[in-house]
Amino acid sequence: MLRLRLLTWDVKDTLLRLRRPVGEIYAAEARAHGVQVQPETLSRSFQEAYGAHSRRFPNYGRGWGLRSQQWWVDVVKQTFRLSGVQEDGILTLMAENLYRDYCSAQNWEVLPGADETLSQCRQRGFHMGVVSNFDKRLENILSRCNLRHHFEFILTSEDVGFAKPDRRIFEKALRLGGFPPEQAAHVGDDYVRDYRAARAVGMHSFLLQAAGQGEELEVPPEHVLPTLSHLLALIEKG
Repeated sequence: MLRLRLLTWDVKDTLLRLRRPVGEIYAAEARAHGVQVQPETLSRSFQEAYGAHSRRFPNYGRGWGLRSQQWWVDVVKQTFRLSGVQEDGILTLMAENLYRDYCSAQNWEVLPGADETLSQCRQRGFHMGVVSNFDKRLENILSRCNLRHHFEFILTSEDVGFAKPDRRIFEKALRLGGFPPEQAAHVGDDYVRDYRAARAVGMHSFLLQAAGQGEELEVPPEHVLPTLSHLLALIEKG
C-alpha cells in the first residue's frame, strides 16, 4: 500500500466537465440576441481564438497585467468575430454573459464517481487540494457543484502565477499540504500537465484515462484510472 497523506486533483475533465460543447453554448447565447451562428462554426472559431490568445498571453495574461475576465471576454469576442459577428455592442454583451454563465453550475456537471471517490478519500483520512490550470472562478464553480468542501486548498494557475506543467505549482501545493512529495499523489487526465509534471517533483501520480484513449503513452497500468472509482483500490494495491 502506498504511504500517501496528500492527494491533489486536477478539475476540468477529471472532476467536472462541460455539459455541452462550447459551440452549442455560444450558439444559444447568440440566438438569445437574435444572431444565428452554427455551433460547429463557433467551435472551430473558439479553438482558433483560444489558441492564439493563449500563445500571446499565457495563463490568462497574468504576466501582462491582464485580468482573467478581460482575457476571456477578448477570446469570446474574437470567437464571434471569426464566425462573422461584428457588432461591438452585441459582442460585448454576449461575452460578459458567457463569462458569468461559466461560473454557474448550469454549464458544468460532476463526472461519474467523482463526489463518491472524494468522499471516500476524506473518510480514509487523506488531505486534499486542487491544482488546476484555471482562472479565479474555480472556487466558486466547485462550491456551486457541491465539491468545494472536499478540499483544504484550491490552487489555480491564475492565483499562483504559473501553470502546469511548471513544477512550482506542485511545489506550492506540497507546501500548503505540509507533506513531502513521496507522501503525495496527483490525479488528473493530462499526461504532460498532470501525470508527468507531478512525477517530476517526486510525487506519485494517477492518470484518468478512458478505455482506448492514449494507449500509446508509457504509463504503468497501476497508474492508470479507467474511472475515478478505481483510485482507492490502486492506492491500496501500490
